[in-house]
Amino acid sequence: MKYVIFGLGNFGRSLAIRLTELGHETIGVDNNMQKVEQLKERITHTVCMDCTDKNAVSALPLKDADAVIVAIGEDEGASLLTTALLKQLGIQKIIGRVVSDLQKTVLEAMQIEEYVLPEEESAERLAMRLDNAGIVDSFKISEKYSIIETRVPARYLGMSLAEADLTKRYNVIVLTVLKISKESENGFARIFKRASGIATPETVLHENEILVLFGELKDIERLMH
Repeated sequence: MKYVIFGLGNFGRSLAIRLTELGHETIGVDNNMQKVEQLKERITHTVCMDCTDKNAVSALPLKDADAVIVAIGEDEGASLLTTALLKQLGIQKIIGRVVSDLQKTVLEAMQIEEYVLPEEESAERLAMRLDNAGIVDSFKISEKYSIIETRVPARYLGMSLAEADLTKRYNVIVLTVLKISKESENGFARIFKRASGIATPETVLHENEILVLFGELKDIERLMH
């Protein structure tokens, strides 16, 4: 898969390196030549340019990217201008970095539904989510075990957990099931996830629900595919 990351500060740098390590083509963009030079051997491609320059940004292979991440953090103005420019260029999958409530409000007004708060979501977690489209969110418990949020696989829709028997088949534990709803809040459409309590054998799996799983990543990935 291919990703373009604008901003190579601590968060953008860590994300770009991790995605490259996972085998993805990653283009890192920053207006600081020193940052670009430091990373040219560690990520697939590095480009030094003004991220708010429409002509320069238009020259990047943005339409080929699976996602474009605006990781600029220290300059909110540049971050918002870059995001607005990407929207203007018709880029569909934009993930914005949020460093203030005001910036979050502006991103929602731009209809950017996916954003990260680096204080809450590490570059490692976002890289894992981008690496596997089935992963909604993740939390590493140890080197071996993780808690992963993933959409219910179509083959298990309508089954109870007893019928699906995921623990026996995949060696994973279903902790709970999250129900997804899209609601309006202060005039903006927001997606909410609500836990339905501790999962039991009688819990039935439905479309637009998310499983919260505990286990080894390799076993969880077997379940998702």
